[in-house]
Amino acid sequence: QVQLVESGGGLAQAGGSLRLSCAASGRTSTWYRIGWFRQAPGKEREFVAAITWNVGLVDYADYVKGRSTISRDNAKNTAVLQMNGLKPEDTAVYYCAVEIITMSGKDWAYWGQGTQVTVSS
Repeated sequence: QVQLVESGGGLAQAGGSLRLSCAASGRTSTWYRIGWFRQAPGKEREFVAAITWNVGLVDYADYVKGRSTISRDNAKNTAVLQMNGLKPEDTAVYYCAVEIITMSGKDWAYWGQGTQVTVSS
């Protein structure tokens, strides 16, 4: 069973930075990517960033590109999302997730409980 635990959320001022961490446990043999999503009040959950577990290829949503960096440590089974230049619209609950390879393709199968990020103007 895969478990994901996020940490590092909190309150920041606009223009500030936060570092979100995800500690993962469980078998990683089927992991394709580890990533971050967010959900603001009244909005649907949206993709933020992801990194392939084995090779380290990264992908970012346009709204965080250039001010966020995702990384992973395979030995420690952790992932980090460094967010800089925070904006009030970045306020959301941020979720760590793992995408696995299945018989039918890929699936974001595992999710953490989320960590709140609040950015004040």
